[in-house]
Amino acid sequence: MNTSFDSFRIVNTYGAFGSITKERTEVILEGTHETENKTLTQNGWSTSLSVSRILTRRPCLITPYHYRLDWLMWFAAFQRYHNNAWFVNLVAKLLEGDSNVRKLLQHDPFINSSLPMYIRAQHYRYEYTPLLSDSNAYWTRKYLRPYMPPVSLSHLREWREENGFLK
Repeated sequence: MNTSFDSFRIVNTYGAFGSITKERTEVILEGTHETENKTLTQNGWSTSLSVSRILTRRPCLITPYHYRLDWLMWFAAFQRYHNNAWFVNLVAKLLEGDSNVRKLLQHDPFINSSLPMYIRAQHYRYEYTPLLSDSNAYWTRKYLRPYMPPVSLSHLREWREENGFLK
């Protein structure tokens, strides 16, 4: 990796993260006040109940570390939600309205209203916009597929007990 300048020993390639890709996939959480799963419609969801990427925000270039939740959400997109107990518990904590977890969010559309009844997760691909684009966005995104179906606290209660998240 980076063999053209390895002999100068001027940079560290950081192993698997020695290069930056032009695209990344991420999981985006969405919540709704709808009370019954059968009435959940596309229009009833508030998006960006997460650390979701704001398309017009410049990518961070100077920060020497990754924001932990942002990093975890990026890695979650490489696996299924079943493999990420922390992710399922994060959704449960958001449904409960846990103030410490809500502080981690970049945008919370439920901050001044009642808590969501259901949360679902969607999988998106983000890419840099072309350099000479007329858009003021740094990113474009494309919907890939559902990541986690809509769940409520009652859906997650048994799972949380079995996995030690409830005492």
